[in-house]
Amino acid sequence: QVQLVESGGGLVQTGDSLRLSCAASGRTFSSYVMDWFRQAPGKEREFVAGVGRFGISTYYADSVKGRFTISRDNAKNTLYLQMNSLKPEDTAVYYCAAGERLGARRPTDFGFWGQGTQVTVSA
Repeated sequence: QVQLVESGGGLVQTGDSLRLSCAASGRTFSSYVMDWFRQAPGKEREFVAGVGRFGISTYYADSVKGRFTISRDNAKNTLYLQMNSLKPEDTAVYYCAAGERLGARRPTDFGFWGQGTQVTVSA
């Protein structure tokens, strides 16, 4: 098993940047594919970005492509999400998730989740 703890959320203005972190402990971090998801009030949890076990393969939701960058540091057991040019529609609780299948984008594909970190973007 792996335990995940997100951090880095906050209240920012439109156009600002934030970097989220997800610290992992337990089973070897590099054995997992890692994704970021988000969930806004009243909406379903949605895929944001994913990265392969060694940080080479990355993939993004169309809504964040070109603005967000996912990365990982296996030596530090940490996943990151650099978010630039933030918009009010990016407001959500952001979750990191660990799974087995590269390219997976459904929440049901992931067995391990963090508790989430709130990102709020004001207009």
